Amino acid sequence: MHFRSAHQPIRVAGSVYYKNNLKTQVRIVELNADRERDLAEFIEAVTDMPPAPGVSLQPAFTHPDKPVLDEVLVTPVREGAQDDWSRFEGVSAAIGHFIRMVHEGRMTKDEGWIGICGYNAAMLRPQWPVERLKRESERLWERHVEKYGPPLIRLDSGAPGPVEMPAFTLGVLLDDQSPMPEDIIAPRVLTPGGLLVLGGAPKVGKSDLLISWLVHMAAGVPFLGFTPPRPLRIFYLQAEIQYHYLRERLKQIALPPDVLAAARDTFVATPKLKMLLDNEGSVRVARAIRTAFPDAPPDILCVDPIRNLFDGGPDGGGENDNTAMMFFLKERVEVLRDHIDPDCGVILIHHTKKLSKHQVKEDPFLALSGASALRGFYTSGLILHRPDEDASERKLEIELRNGPALPSKLIDKVRGQWVEINPMNERLVRQDIGARHDAERDRKNQVVLGMIFDEAAEGRLYTATQFAEAFENQHDLGGRYSIRERLSVLATKGLIKFRRSFTEHGYAGTQSHFGYLVIRDMRFGRDPVIDTDTGEVLAEGVAVLPTHYKCPHSGRAREVENPSVWVYPEDVHD
Repeated sequence: MHFRSAHQPIRVAGSVYYKNNLKTQVRIVELNADRERDLAEFIEAVTDMPPAPGVSLQPAFTHPDKPVLDEVLVTPVREGAQDDWSRFEGVSAAIGHFIRMVHEGRMTKDEGWIGICGYNAAMLRPQWPVERLKRESERLWERHVEKYGPPLIRLDSGAPGPVEMPAFTLGVLLDDQSPMPEDIIAPRVLTPGGLLVLGGAPKVGKSDLLISWLVHMAAGVPFLGFTPPRPLRIFYLQAEIQYHYLRERLKQIALPPDVLAAARDTFVATPKLKMLLDNEGSVRVARAIRTAFPDAPPDILCVDPIRNLFDGGPDGGGENDNTAMMFFLKERVEVLRDHIDPDCGVILIHHTKKLSKHQVKEDPFLALSGASALRGFYTSGLILHRPDEDASERKLEIELRNGPALPSKLIDKVRGQWVEINPMNERLVRQDIGARHDAERDRKNQVVLGMIFDEAAEGRLYTATQFAEAFENQHDLGGRYSIRERLSVLATKGLIKFRRSFTEHGYAGTQSHFGYLVIRDMRFGRDPVIDTDTGEVLAEGVAVLPTHYKCPHSGRAREVENPSVWVYPEDVHD
């Protein structure tokens, strides 16, 4: 009855056991052949054994002749059954207590292990080895989870155990020739277990760019030079756009049909969430992810934006508080990611503070709210901003921890799709002055073209030389040479063409190499053009059609193939 069930310990011949502080080797004293048993049969027989009458197989720490758990945790126990219960019974009770605390979310995994180790060190005489303590903790944890189900409150719950700190010698690091882990998004923009932060001011286009990017990654298609190794499983946790407006935006974004077809099942998004990413919220997210991807965890978890889901911890700090930001990153984001898959990449979307253009140019990543903590924590940082508020182009600044530096990207939306603009086309110095010069050139072009059109309506045609001399220093066009250069540029771009003669209206052939200046839809005079059948006034003046144009390559005059169709050179851009 000492063991409270009808079984006895089995000692194996050749092993050593300790009893009453004596070291004894187990040996076979006598062999009874009629008592030999096959171990499999023996296990089945033991399993079928009923308990002794009046004896429960449950742990006996609630037994009236044993102290309650509170006393067990504070009562030393020695080996050799010198006390009311054995060290094994004491350890089992202590481990069971801390396992329940972890399972119910009242302790973290690390706190539970610290409690178990504390009991082992303070109450057992002598202590159990750490490895044995760990094995017993994991065994009892598995039994507890099997009986009561998985932990539901905290995501970092697990069998209490020691946290081992990896450390490697220089030689091991130098000799390791194993291949590098495959990037989630190449080149090194998002690495396994990495954290990417995309920041930008409100209305700069973060969400539009992000959705286009994620859908391409879910389809396994490169986007703006960012390349996935295969179609990625993406869970987009967003807290800004409600369901109906989310589906409307997805339909409005111009994405190639093949990309949309490939990403139909691998891109999963939530509607606007009204929650914080705290303990309870993290559990909800984890359940939703398991439901969305039951066969394999996602490759990317995206949180958009941080502000709407931010949990600053017990002190309730905001996102600009570095301590609160570190709590959110370590206790919420990291714990959630480790629960899903330690190799899962995380993308966080964040708003930026308002900085001057000079500050953005010097160090754009200082604009991130909570930047001190955030910048030291992420593996990749991206900032989207407008270098010029009057221009549509955006600049994407890139900062990497796990790879070589990447140059910034100049991007824009063309026909509804994000494209990368050749940075060679961007003015690098004196941008404000250059923009004013561009605007002045555009103004002069419009003035010149308008004057040619208006003069023709008044019945006057000009060669390039005569036009430059007639309108020198008028309308702020500058001298005749400046006007001639402007006319030459417009002719090269196809905005001005030429007519050799207009004899029916008194303009015979000229000495000019090209002829009279002609622009698109130009008409000579204001005499009405009347339909002879209906009497309707169709237009004013006579259409002036070109006979020649300036070749954009040789600069020589070439005949126009079809004067009625105005053609611009394909390889010359305005």
